[in-house]
Amino acid sequence: MSSQKRERLLPYTAEQLFDLAADVERYPEYLRWWIAARIRRREANVYYTDQVLGLGPIRVRFGSRTVLQPPTRIDVTSKDYPFQEFKLSWNFTALAGASCRVSLTAEFELRSFVLQGILDRALPVAASDIIAAFETRAHNYHQYWEPPPSSD
Repeated sequence: MSSQKRERLLPYTAEQLFDLAADVERYPEYLRWWIAARIRRREANVYYTDQVLGLGPIRVRFGSRTVLQPPTRIDVTSKDYPFQEFKLSWNFTALAGASCRVSLTAEFELRSFVLQGILDRALPVAASDIIAAFETRAHNYHQYWEPPPSSD
């Protein structure tokens, strides 16, 4: 199984960053690896999504299950073809002031050895691209937001 983890310290609250990451239908707007994402069903803090990822000329269509644990964690999983295992986890740790440590962990195992070889080479770049694009999205989305005054 291929695995990568990336982290960023961002000047926003865990709630703000959680909401951005939970909005999977917007991923194709700013994540180059996401071609499409559509939520097909919601149940409390769980939703089911049809997604299309692009790895160069390869398009991967699959369904996923997302479990939301506001505002600290989001877990996305799938065993749909071509994945043997697909796990994407966002973790949000509130820090002093209005800042947060965001970590993204991506784990993938494909059923095809050929595709797995391509993924093994692409995953480090993809994980870095995803967290960098998320950081840019957060800055653009919250550029006019100011934290509430401190009660100190």
